[in-house]
Amino acid sequence: MRLKFLSTLLFTSAVLWAAEFPIHKEVLDNGMTVLLYPNKQAPTVSCRLFYVTGSIHEVPGKSGLAHILEHELFKGTRKVGVTDFAKDSVLMVQEDSVMALSHAAAIAGDSATAKKFRAEYDSLVNVERQYMIKEEIWSAYQQAGGTGLNAFTTDLATAYFVTLPKNRVELFLYLESDRMQNAILREFYSERDVVREERRMRYDDRPTGRYMETLNGIIYEAFPYRVPTIGWPADIMNLTREQAAEHYRKYYKPRNSILVLAGDLDTAETMQLVKKYFAKIPAGEAFAPLTVRDPEQVGEKRLTVYRPDAPNRIDIVFKTPGVGDESLYALDIAEGVLNGRSGRLYKSLVEETKLAVSVRARNSINKYMSEFSVTVSLRPDANPDSAEAIVWKELEKLKNEPVSEREIQKVKNHATMNLVESFLDMENVATQLAFYEIFGDYRLLLDWPQKLDDVTPKAVQDAAQKTFKHKGVTVGRLLKGEER
Repeated sequence: MRLKFLSTLLFTSAVLWAAEFPIHKEVLDNGMTVLLYPNKQAPTVSCRLFYVTGSIHEVPGKSGLAHILEHELFKGTRKVGVTDFAKDSVLMVQEDSVMALSHAAAIAGDSATAKKFRAEYDSLVNVERQYMIKEEIWSAYQQAGGTGLNAFTTDLATAYFVTLPKNRVELFLYLESDRMQNAILREFYSERDVVREERRMRYDDRPTGRYMETLNGIIYEAFPYRVPTIGWPADIMNLTREQAAEHYRKYYKPRNSILVLAGDLDTAETMQLVKKYFAKIPAGEAFAPLTVRDPEQVGEKRLTVYRPDAPNRIDIVFKTPGVGDESLYALDIAEGVLNGRSGRLYKSLVEETKLAVSVRARNSINKYMSEFSVTVSLRPDANPDSAEAIVWKELEKLKNEPVSEREIQKVKNHATMNLVESFLDMENVATQLAFYEIFGDYRLLLDWPQKLDDVTPKAVQDAAQKTFKHKGVTVGRLLKGEER
């Protein structure tokens, strides 16, 4: 009785919250999408500017382009980050010429000449730095009381964000509108080296790094989710400043942008400021529609990697439909049933058989197509075949036996409570609204409690039967041992 009462209370709260969520959406004439969420719980505003350009838009040979632009857009503009733009511009032309010669020499196999020109480039950059104001954008935000300043790149987008006092939001609009029009890609080749080193540390030298990249390339055969956002090593080192500048000039513009402000703001006044800074910026070019899709999988796919420093893990991955498909709500329930210390997988793999130290199911939604995965962290002496067999046993139960009403209600209560609590964090609100707008419509997020509450045991069983098939699975194993 208590569970049912709690369920009714949580669901009613969630529905009222969604129905009264005061989101203001406006699309400017140049195509820029603006989402404003006024909330006076604190005298701050979380500011997000998303550019809908990520690794899915990169062609072969240019992987990592969006990620390096994420770095480069902190180098300043024609007005910010520089004391003498005229001298700065001349030096960058010289740098590009020298690096083109260095690249040509490297292609010809003349490493000595390549190094000579690279040394000349380094000398030019040292001269250019005399006219640069290091990290002026960061400093401007910090001096204004900004917190949480950062950026990230994903397969779908590149985002810049900061939380500011409510009376300093205009600074964000000024700096970002300037960065949208006038960014200068300074120290490009030096920063390219930084990105290559970042890749080495995060992927190449980590046991899970290259394993996950390779597994991802097996999951997706044609679709560009297989392209690593950070870029492939050779692609990174062959990117040029002109390639990055061309991509920026075309696509880092209003037509491909989503501005989200969440916090203590007045909608009408804020929209006036947004239009003051962004309305006159030319729209920019639109990406061609992404028509490529993965072919239907013809059988089970497997990857096994042995490394002396491997953590012993199994990943079982199923491709699922993109955001908006009704089956994803049922898979949210399946994730909850399997997850947690009281979940089916933990009981089977950690408590009963003691084959694993942890296990996690995850319903990862995304645009175009999504994934449902189970990751098992094995004990050192565990048999991976036995652990995988138990995962399949639990997945078969979901296919063959309806989830109990009590179990499904427990998952709904927990999920709804987490969502409602997450919306007390304006930074999370702003980020989630932007992502769901990229997915198709921010309202998909607000509709989620109702959609989840509508899920029945039969819907969970149907989704499990549709999803958890051997012919549609990709299984990865990263095991401790010598390469074979």
